[in-house]
Amino acid sequence: MKRNPKPIYVAIFISLILSVILASVTFMLNDWDFINTVIIFTLSFGLSFFLFFYTLEFFIYRKIKLIYKTIHSLKTQKYDAILSNFDWDRDPISEMNKEVIKWARDNRHEIDQLKRLADFRKEFLGNVSHELKTPIFNIQGYIHTLIDGAMDDPEVNVRFLQKAAKSADRLSDLVADLLAISQLESGELLMEMERFDINSLVKDVYEQLEGKGDNRNVNLIIKEGCNKPFYVFADKYRIRQVLVNLISNSVKYGREYGTTTAAYYDMDENILIEIADNGEGIEQEYLPRIFERFFRVDKSRSRESEAGGTGLGLAIVKHIIEAHKQTINVRSTLNLGTTFGFTLKKATAN
Repeated sequence: MKRNPKPIYVAIFISLILSVILASVTFMLNDWDFINTVIIFTLSFGLSFFLFFYTLEFFIYRKIKLIYKTIHSLKTQKYDAILSNFDWDRDPISEMNKEVIKWARDNRHEIDQLKRLADFRKEFLGNVSHELKTPIFNIQGYIHTLIDGAMDDPEVNVRFLQKAAKSADRLSDLVADLLAISQLESGELLMEMERFDINSLVKDVYEQLEGKGDNRNVNLIIKEGCNKPFYVFADKYRIRQVLVNLISNSVKYGREYGTTTAAYYDMDENILIEIADNGEGIEQEYLPRIFERFFRVDKSRSRESEAGGTGLGLAIVKHIIEAHKQTINVRSTLNLGTTFGFTLKKATAN
């Protein structure tokens, strides 16, 4: 069987030195002739070489190789494959050194990832707690006020009940959004794909949000040349959620007496859908974080205001589009407006 060359070289070198010393000492002490000295040298060299080689190969190098094999098998978790395919002829010290360095690097990378995930979970739990706290405290306040006597005041009771109901609705929306994000991230929410006209769906959403647009005097329009059928293959219900969120945001955060414009572009295999407004725009430093959960560009907005929302809308939008294996992006210019664009797979003709 082929052996690793290093134990042989080490054994030869040590045996050679010891044999020369032993032969020289024997020659000087006993005044032996050259032939006897050579015999002593040969015997001592053979015996010492056997002992050193056997010790290095089977007690030291074999154990080092075994340690290397164990590290490698633990890291890859392919025990049987490692045991059957392990090459005993490789230099074990160099291989083990490389393996330990790689193992340490991988572990450091994994630890960094775990730290980032821990920070993310901590921040997420803090945000959820803060978001839940506001409507819960409001509901408690209104109900306790009514219990303490305001129920008998006709000018207060209905108004406080309406405010409590509004906070309860906000709480319900927040829980529903959290559940939706959890399902989307875990892949539990399956897309029910079908062929439909995206332009027709946008018109339905426009009609649904017409009241909000009128309240802020925002005109909901289709870009010239785009008011025709554009068929896509997607989950119609989920894409409606995407459109409701994007168009609602356009109305809420756009310019009063402004416009919200929908446009569609044929991109060969996909259809690009854009929702644009001519509002104040978003600063460039905030754009990379716009799809983060609970991220708000304007921190001064009241969480209970109409424009407050749950802070999860754009995160849900991003997850829905990615669940379709498509992309979404945003571009914005201050004082000119913001445009959200996403793609959907183009449906083949019936």
